[in-house]
Amino acid sequence: MTAARTSDTSSARGARSIRRFRRVARSGFALNGLIHLLLAGIALRLAFGDADGTSVSQSGVLHQLASTTLGRVLLWAAVVGLLTLAAWQLTQALVLIDAPRRLVRWGRRVVEAAKGVVYLALGGSALLVALGATGPSGDDVARIADALLRTQTGVLILLAIGLTVLGFGIGFASIGIRGTFTKLIRVPTGAWRRLVLVLGTIGYVAKGVALGIVGVVVVTAVVTGDTHRATGLDGALRSLLDVPLGVVLLVLIAVGLATFGAFLLARTRLALLEPS
Repeated sequence: MTAARTSDTSSARGARSIRRFRRVARSGFALNGLIHLLLAGIALRLAFGDADGTSVSQSGVLHQLASTTLGRVLLWAAVVGLLTLAAWQLTQALVLIDAPRRLVRWGRRVVEAAKGVVYLALGGSALLVALGATGPSGDDVARIADALLRTQTGVLILLAIGLTVLGFGIGFASIGIRGTFTKLIRVPTGAWRRLVLVLGTIGYVAKGVALGIVGVVVVTAVVTGDTHRATGLDGALRSLLDVPLGVVLLVLIAVGLATFGAFLLARTRLALLEPS
């Protein structure tokens, strides 16, 4: 009887620990949503000529947070939430993938692991900024890209990066258009259902367009040998200012990123936290 009671107690403690772990992991979605909302704000300021030298990137957002007391609190919360979410995603890739065919099973493992790596990178960036790291500037990135273009191996690396980012962009847009993001959440009913579906569709497509522009800019830099704009999202969005209707497109992307941020906030409550 005593042994059974001890086993039940241990099981209950384990279940509580898992629930707490999930709650902290869910906060990662909220903080990532906040980052996207702030990123959208910087993009809007850039569109109207008032970015104050702030990088239109997740790194720029993190450094902006580090400049205020409340921001630093949110930054450390982002570190904990995003790294916990990364750990959760990587765990799912290892233990909970269930599919009848091996190829499908391993494909899902790769997808879940990739999500974990993305959150790990973002959480690691937040940690470095919280600890006072400045990170490379746009000019530093451009110099690195220029150095890579001087070697055949470097050209292949840059081309692979550009095509990979472009592929991610196409993937995000596809998720939004096909509505497969609903597999990641418990879809609510009524008016909330329509709102979540609109946020998810517009948000994923906008995120895909932004990533697609980054990929195209990097590939173009490889082809033309001009690395001035090959500085990630910041360089890609700034390049829109040089094309017809670029400001309009930049505003639409900013609105889309804000929409994606709002969807991530909703996902904090609706996430299934299991492989999709």
